[in-house]
Amino acid sequence: NYWDERGKPNRQASLVMDPPDGRIPPLTAEAQKLAAGRAAARKARPCSATAAGCHDSWEDESLWNRCITRGLVGSVLPQGYNTGNQIVQSPGHVAFRNEMIHEVRVIPVDGRPHVSSNVRAWLGDSRGRWEGNTLVVETTNFMAGIPIGNTPASEDLRLVEKFVLADKDTLNYSITVEDPKTWTKPWTISFPLQRDNSYPVFEYACHEGNYYMRNALAGARAEEAK
Repeated sequence: NYWDERGKPNRQASLVMDPPDGRIPPLTAEAQKLAAGRAAARKARPCSATAAGCHDSWEDESLWNRCITRGLVGSVLPQGYNTGNQIVQSPGHVAFRNEMIHEVRVIPVDGRPHVSSNVRAWLGDSRGRWEGNTLVVETTNFMAGIPIGNTPASEDLRLVEKFVLADKDTLNYSITVEDPKTWTKPWTISFPLQRDNSYPVFEYACHEGNYYMRNALAGARAEEAK
């Protein structure tokens, strides 16, 4: 069907290749304190005990549910649907499009520096370079709070992606997460991207302010009125 996508498993025990134990490093003391504060604030709200959870305002909805972004890491990772990625090269640039939320990064590879640190974006500011046959993409300038799994990263987040052509139909992809305010040390995810010329990339027909928000908030108000 066109909803679920059944991939072919490989022999990787974990997507996390570094640290070697395949586990994401612990949060820093500062990040643990912030996480505990968020959990306590949620628990103190009566709606947290309901099956539907809290839908009091737009602030209760994730960036993904609001159709803004799933984050650079989340949009590339294998998942149950919208797993397509499309890469287009041109002189001086590489464009990387995620099917998930239909996001596109246009990445300069001409040596230009990053934009000012005052300029922030959900997908950050990406700059690429070639190291032999490896395309290395460094991304900084993220908005604070961009999600990586269930953890919001800080404004110091730095991601380094590497693309290596293993054979004519396989790209070995890795992404290293560095955020000294959030994790105790950097960590790296790695997995292959397989070419599939028959794969149809569907438009992710969702945008900020889409009907999800209205329906979620209206449904919560209707439940309260019972």
